[in-house]
Amino acid sequence: MSYEIGRAALNLQWTPRVARTEFVSNWEVVRYFTGKDPRHHPEAWREFHDAVEIDFLWTTEDGPVPWEERGRITNMGHAVFLEDGSDFRPSRPCPFESAREVLAFNAVEEYGLPDFRELVDYYERFYQEHQAANPNQVVTGGYYKTVVSGAIQAFGWDMLLEAAGEDPERFGADVLGSFFELSRHHVKAWAQTSIEFFMCHDDMVWTQGPFMNPAFYRKYIFPRYQELWRPLREAGKRVLFTSDGTFDMFIDDLIEAGVHGLCFEPSNDLQLFVRKCGQTHVLIGGADCRTLTFGNKEDVEKEVRWALAAARDCPGLIFAVGNHFPSNIPLENALFYFDLVKRLGKREGR
Repeated sequence: MSYEIGRAALNLQWTPRVARTEFVSNWEVVRYFTGKDPRHHPEAWREFHDAVEIDFLWTTEDGPVPWEERGRITNMGHAVFLEDGSDFRPSRPCPFESAREVLAFNAVEEYGLPDFRELVDYYERFYQEHQAANPNQVVTGGYYKTVVSGAIQAFGWDMLLEAAGEDPERFGADVLGSFFELSRHHVKAWAQTSIEFFMCHDDMVWTQGPFMNPAFYRKYIFPRYQELWRPLREAGKRVLFTSDGTFDMFIDDLIEAGVHGLCFEPSNDLQLFVRKCGQTHVLIGGADCRTLTFGNKEDVEKEVRWALAAARDCPGLIFAVGNHFPSNIPLENALFYFDLVKRLGKREGR
């Protein structure tokens, strides 16, 4: 039933309950529902998804060869996020020494374009394997290091901002243009696979909103999204877009570019999304992990009720803790949340 509910929601069809997803790294919750540690029993994830009625899995894949095996990238490090701290990664010096060096960078020349037919076959295998491993959830295709995220991966934030500030026209036209060309090669390959749904990830904003002039986005980013998504749309795929941070001021731009759904963090205005496109687009989000982490049950219930009241009548709503389900959410709050969404997410038939 979950697969059917996820697919229906992604196609804007009314479902008997609100569709669900979560972005979970809380192993304690997985152990509670399955009795298994997901570090040692990978099947625990599937069992967990089934137990809490997850209908949709956020999935991307960027190809068979990591960029670091082909060229320069910046390792900004990683703070402790997982329960055992195994995700900690120290930073390394940026391989770019000046904005001039960044402004001369070409992503296609640096990382290369994989053979197209081999790339199509790779992505088709990836999708088939992941869908077979999760038969009760809809699995997407997708690409992670799209235009801006690709630049973040290559340069890190400091050098990216320095170069963009020194020569925004060259940075937008040439540097981001090369990441667009690289992304387009991969997206065209994904378009030739059997996926129905594609997740485009691009962290183009911060929590406070755009970190560049909005006019820059409208000149150098959104027109490229439109071109990037064209082969997917022509192939009958439905395009979903994710960015960390706050991008609600760009709803109209993303709709004009051709997106079918938006996946967002709770820093965005949920009610604005509902008013602007709640009947015409998929909406993936809802609750805030900070409430589940630092609030009590009353706080959690207030937030879930508010979010469901705001978006329950959107046919493409896929409810989730929009800014991840991390390891420090207390088990008691997590269990209360899952039970609450299950009870309150029921809909009357239409």
